[in-house]
Amino acid sequence: MVAEAEAVNEEREWLLRAVLVLVSPRQVFAGIRNDADEAAHARSQAVLALVLLSGIALVLWTPAYGRLLQDRFVAWDGLTIAVLAFIGGGIYGTAVYWAAGLLLYLVVRGLGRTRSYRQARHVLAFAAAPIALSLFLVWPVRLAVYGDDVFRTGGSDRGAGNSAFVALEAAFVVWALVLLVIGARVVFSKAASSSSGIS
Repeated sequence: MVAEAEAVNEEREWLLRAVLVLVSPRQVFAGIRNDADEAAHARSQAVLALVLLSGIALVLWTPAYGRLLQDRFVAWDGLTIAVLAFIGGGIYGTAVYWAAGLLLYLVVRGLGRTRSYRQARHVLAFAAAPIALSLFLVWPVRLAVYGDDVFRTGGSDRGAGNSAFVALEAAFVVWALVLLVIGARVVFSKAASSSSGIS
């Protein structure tokens, strides 16, 4: 009973760290050095949330979603677009999580750092927190400003205003890349390997 309560508390703590990584990344990434099964399991809900939310944000940025309301074969509405974004984002986020996590793992191993594939995926997921955040900061404003035109080519979402949103979205991607570099340095440094006893 006590062990279950502790496990729930650790899961909640990692959900909070999914937000904390935005302002104190080194502290959060240092926790990923612990690759024990219990520690990785405690991070799993936070990782799932970050992968799903960042995947949704990424698919909404694609040009295909910018033309949904012009589809002559499907009668799109807000709910249908939201469901498609959720499903598509889940698939896309999961694919990027596994493939880019593998790439990060191979790069790290190529540099002589001996850490696990799971840690590489978890670093990638937490580094994606800014992209997940953009779903809540950028998209509501964009929809409030442009409405349905966000999902239609040639609507009011053109010109300088749209360029500003694109620049803002790019800033979130750059922020995520900076977090990825910080996370890789914290988790995969030789000092981290020797201090954790992993060879």
